[in-house]
Formats: sequence, structure tokens, C-alpha cells
Amino acid sequence: MGFVGRDEQIAQAGRVAGRFVGRMMPKAKAASRAATKQWLPTAQHSKQFVKHVLPATIKPIHTLWHEILGFIFLSFAGIGAFRIYQKFDTMPPVQLVIIGIFVAVMGGYGISSVRKARKISKS
Repeated sequence: MGFVGRDEQIAQAGRVAGRFVGRMMPKAKAASRAATKQWLPTAQHSKQFVKHVLPATIKPIHTLWHEILGFIFLSFAGIGAFRIYQKFDTMPPVQLVIIGIFVAVMGGYGISSVRKARKISKS
């Protein structure tokens, strides 16, 4: 035999693997069917569990998420408002306007987030 190139070696390995899979495929299909029959009731029960429990857990988590975001936004607004209160006399007018807009936006987002959390928890 002469020199066998890398491509020929890969082709030979592919043919050997194909023959092996051809012989093993009926056994694998039978094992797959048996496993499906064995696990089918468990899968159906899991599906029912997720269908009933998941909505009941998502609603409180969604409410909590909005409450936390509302708290964070209102905290930022409070920090900005305190900064305005603290340095009102020495603050340049442009900075005062920028911080005022920041406080208004953060406060608005905070209030809307808390209101959304209340709306979710009531539904």
C-alpha cells in the first residue's frame, strides 16, 4: 500500500462510522421508544405542574420587580432633591435646571413603577 492522504483517511473513518451507526440504529430506536414510554407520565405531570405553578409565581416576582425599580428611581430622585435643597444658593442656574429635570424624570419613573406594581398585584 502506498501513502494514504488525510482526506482519504477522513473518508475511510466516515465509512466505518456509517457502517457502525447502521448496525446500531435499530437498537437505539428501540431504546428511545422504551425511554419515551417510561418517562411520558413524568413529562405530562411536569407540564401540568409548570402550567399551574408558574403563573402563580411569576405574578409576585413581577410585582416585586416593579416595587424595587420604583424604590431605586425614587431614591435617585430623593438624592437629587436633597442636593438641590442643600446647595440651592450656590448652584449655577444651568446645573439647577439639569438636576431639576433629573429629579422630575426619576420621580416620574419611580411613581409609575410603584403604580404598575399595585396594578399587577390587584389583577
